[in-house]
Amino acid sequence: MAEKKADSPAAPAPAEGGSWTFLSNHSHVLLVLAAEPDVRLRDVAQRVRITERAVQKIVAELEAAGVVTRHRDGRRNRYEVHPDKPLRHPVEWHRTVADLIRMVHGG
Repeated sequence: MAEKKADSPAAPAPAEGGSWTFLSNHSHVLLVLAAEPDVRLRDVAQRVRITERAVQKIVAELEAAGVVTRHRDGRRNRYEVHPDKPLRHPVEWHRTVADLIRMVHGG
C-alpha cells in the first residue's frame, strides 16, 4: 500500500445530508492532475474515490476537450493542464480552468 503524502490528507467523510459534492468527478480529476502532473491514475482514483477505469475515461474526455495534454515520460505519463481553457457549463463558461484551480488550491 502506498504512503499518503503530507500535502494530500485523506478526505473527510461526506457531510450529513448525502454523498453529493459541489464539484464533478471531472473537476476533481483535473484538480489532482493540476496539483501533481506526474501522478499515477491509480492514485488519482484513490484520491477522487472512483475507479481507475472511470479516471481513464475522464482523462480521455479532458484530453479530447483540449483541457489536458498527456506526455509520455519513459514508462510514465505526465499531464499538462491548460489553464486558459474556459469551463464548459453555461453557468460558469465565463471562467477558466485557472479560475477553478485558484478557487480550490488558492494563489
